[in-house]
Amino acid sequence: MQPGKILIVDDDVDVLRAARLLLKRHFEQVDFEKNPQKIPYLVTNFDYDVILLDMNFTRDLSSGKEGFEWLDRILDIKPDTAVVLFTAYGDVEMAVRAIKSGAVDFVLKPWENEKLLATIQSAYNKRAAKLDKPPVVHNTGNLIVGNSPAMQAVFDTVSRVAATDANVLILGENGTGKDMLARHIHQQSHRSGKPIVSVDLGAISETLFESELFGHVKGAFTDAREDRAGRFEEAAGGTIFLDEIGNISIPFQAKLLTVLQNRSVTKVGSNKSIPIDVRLICATNRNIQQQAAQHLFRQDLLYRINTIEIHLPPLRERREDIVPLAEHFLQLYREKYKRPVNSLHESLIQQLEKYEWPGNIRELQHAMERAVILSQGKSLQAKDVFVKNNAAQDQQMDTGYNLEEMERNIITQAMKKCNGNITEAAKELGLSRAALYRRLEKYNI
Repeated sequence: MQPGKILIVDDDVDVLRAARLLLKRHFEQVDFEKNPQKIPYLVTNFDYDVILLDMNFTRDLSSGKEGFEWLDRILDIKPDTAVVLFTAYGDVEMAVRAIKSGAVDFVLKPWENEKLLATIQSAYNKRAAKLDKPPVVHNTGNLIVGNSPAMQAVFDTVSRVAATDANVLILGENGTGKDMLARHIHQQSHRSGKPIVSVDLGAISETLFESELFGHVKGAFTDAREDRAGRFEEAAGGTIFLDEIGNISIPFQAKLLTVLQNRSVTKVGSNKSIPIDVRLICATNRNIQQQAAQHLFRQDLLYRINTIEIHLPPLRERREDIVPLAEHFLQLYREKYKRPVNSLHESLIQQLEKYEWPGNIRELQHAMERAVILSQGKSLQAKDVFVKNNAAQDQQMDTGYNLEEMERNIITQAMKKCNGNITEAAKELGLSRAALYRRLEKYNI
């Protein structure tokens, strides 16, 4: 249980229950309120660290107008409150407006539990930094597990570089655990007592790039109510982890390079440079060397970020680790969901080792979580995770994630075909722009 008082405001009782059920396992106090009219009383009389605020209540059910009005009221009453807006009808334009209006973040429904939890904790830490409170550290329980030769080589490299301040570039497919390895490196470093700040560069719009990373000053743009620290400042003394660095455009690569060269940031709307003291870890699932050769990624920036390069192998290339990982997730979720299951049947072990795991550790984790929830005995059987496929292969996953993988591949192909143009890709797929944005975020494309 971590410090922090959270308030959830939504007129949907099911949403309130689901969000509270998730957050109350991690924070000391989680309150919820269905009636937004009670917000002024609650904000005035209770010192909430984070308010998770729905944007649509009784009128204009998709415009978000009410959410912005209540955001203004909250910040008028208590300007240092961290407000996270969430809605089922958002898009990138609304997210940009939310941040500019004073929200610390923006979440789309339906949310992913880990992302929502990380967002709330990041919002808490931003407020804590202002008030000199200790930050909270999110631990998903996904320890770095691996006895295979490939992973032992990774651990050997980490043991030699973690104690240094060398910049590290982690390469690997989606789902291989690049974020967990970054945290592992941070925990083994002399900066472990300071925060590690994660930034998903693939999810930040170009409109918000500078403000999010470097911060802004009061009045820098409409609704910039106060000075705001960027992610580099938040990571002072610790580590900044820039995930999906291969996704940023050439102009912003140049801005990032300037910051790394000068070891200082300049907030949007200011001319004053602020020195930064951070350890840099980056990650990407792209072939960044090929991008550099094709002039899609600056060679000089690549030199800056890959002093040490670590390749995380896909799960199919480290089959010795599949069963230990499955056992780890089994123990994690049996405790979380209070289930009696405590072992893997031999038939399941054989199938786990045979399967290719295209979604890597993330797919294995989801499969084990689902199997534990639905389990009825004390030992997980092959049928709990796999079912027969009469068509081609002996076994296939019965988790729903194959369909998601197909959808992800189709969206990726459409984005490539349209050269990353969201509007054209949405038309190609028969989706609205908002629907496509949600899927891009969901699949981390």
